[in-house]
Amino acid sequence: MENASKPRIPPKLTLRRILGLARPELRTLLAGIFFLIIGSGMSLWYPQQMKVIVDEALGSRDRVRIDQAALQMMAIVAVQAVAIALRYYFFTTAGERVVSRLRQRLFTSLMGQEVAFFDERKTGELTNRLASDTTVLQNTVSSNVSMVLRNVAQALGGIGLLFYTSPVLTLVMLAVVPPVAVGAVIYGRRVRKLSREVQDALAASNEVASESLAGVRTVRSFAAEKNEIARYHQAVEKAFGLARRRILHSSTFMAVASFAGFAAAAAVLWYGGRLVLDGSMTVGELMSFLIYSMLVAFALGTLAELWADFMRASGASERVFELMDRPPAIPTSGGERPATIQGRVELQGVRFNYPTRQEVPVLQSIDLNIAPGEAVAIVGPSGAGKSTIASLLGRLYDPQGGRILLDGKDLRELEPDWLRQQIGVVAQEPLLFSSSIADNIRYGRVGASDAEVEAAARAANAHEFISRFPEGYRTLVGERGVQLSGGQKQRVAIARAVLKDPRLLILDEATSALDAESEHLVKDALDRLMKGRTTLIIAHRLSTVMDADRVLVLEGGRVVQSGNHAALMAQEGLYRRLVERQFVAA
Repeated sequence: MENASKPRIPPKLTLRRILGLARPELRTLLAGIFFLIIGSGMSLWYPQQMKVIVDEALGSRDRVRIDQAALQMMAIVAVQAVAIALRYYFFTTAGERVVSRLRQRLFTSLMGQEVAFFDERKTGELTNRLASDTTVLQNTVSSNVSMVLRNVAQALGGIGLLFYTSPVLTLVMLAVVPPVAVGAVIYGRRVRKLSREVQDALAASNEVASESLAGVRTVRSFAAEKNEIARYHQAVEKAFGLARRRILHSSTFMAVASFAGFAAAAAVLWYGGRLVLDGSMTVGELMSFLIYSMLVAFALGTLAELWADFMRASGASERVFELMDRPPAIPTSGGERPATIQGRVELQGVRFNYPTRQEVPVLQSIDLNIAPGEAVAIVGPSGAGKSTIASLLGRLYDPQGGRILLDGKDLRELEPDWLRQQIGVVAQEPLLFSSSIADNIRYGRVGASDAEVEAAARAANAHEFISRFPEGYRTLVGERGVQLSGGQKQRVAIARAVLKDPRLLILDEATSALDAESEHLVKDALDRLMKGRTTLIIAHRLSTVMDADRVLVLEGGRVVQSGNHAALMAQEGLYRRLVERQFVAA
């Protein structure tokens, strides 16, 4: 795998990028910070009024001052409550926007990757990055940032007021901070590593679930539900085991931090009590000092937990940023866009190995010329490289050797998006999206009118069966078109190609999985679609290649025969043997 040797993103750089995601929401975050300062100020002012009440109750017993302090406390908590609500609103809204933008950028990056990238990755892993990993980042760039700022403000403000009240007691209390800080750094590193492992394990379990659910018909056909359940349980248990290790580290650190904090509070209470007995401190001052101590201890403890969350987000974000930063080997834009296209295709000494199987040659020095408007069929045994040629024409892959030309231009010089707009593909198992029939046909040309969609459907022999549905063209086809039969899906796919009106047409075994009646309707539609277009036909069935202008026979990644059907049948060779086997099988 390509990422196995890829250098890890340094933690500091990762955290900087995570926080940098919030930069576009600066105005919203500044509003949140404003109310955060107000709320933190109210929290620090509150103990001062408590000190007044206690000292007045034990000293001068001035009821008016006690009443005033109590009213001020009520006003403080009211203002604090409003500030907390507004702070939460602004920070959380900013976080939602940031995560939405992050998901959009990640999905854009994924959609721009070359097909070889998806050959090496599982769909479940990628969807997990989009859903789970980005969600981990959501709290980090929103509420966690808010909590960090609030607790830093409370800790600094509280320490300042502690020094103002009693420098000696403050030094006693702060003696616990250095060891806790060192422990937080060590703990954070361990949690970051474990968090990355947990996210990877969750991605693996998501892969298992995606495969099982996507292939539920195959699972059911083989009565393999128990096997799939066992696979998923095993993957989830692995993720749980890693999560439990992370929890163990967290709980241990929390116990140590809690003990240190409360031990420091006990020391402060002990020494402060002696100062009150000596007359160096009032009871109200001791009480306010204790409250400030608790505020500071709580703030420091929360900061330690937030540090762990940042480390967890750092571990989860590394994969996200790796995917976002990965440059595609075949970009979707950039290159020439010729004003006209005739449709001449040439393959010159093309050699190709799939990136995931570099040691297995698929095409070996293929030479091929297809004239504009010519229909060329490619036949051969499975694994001969027939569909690979179709993939190379659409530049889903680039050959390792040789060139592929369109009207004399190397495909590498042309803009990939423009090139693919000139090519229509009808595959053996066409992919339909879980929307309406009209939307699937319009996928070939998004801005097409309803009349154009219907005209394309009529040309593809699809209008009749579509009209029989109660919802007509608005009928939902279900996931991957499961609500339609094989022949119906093929005709919708042909209508999509008709509407796209491509100059080059690739028929990749478009009728091999159909019954005789469906094949007749589909073939009639294909014949109309092929007229005036350069066509590459990849097929096993004799009926789909008999009318081709030329037939190429592939074996072992090489062209071993070339000619029309009649000429090839007159020769002793692979083509004749393939045809004879088909007749025997029939």
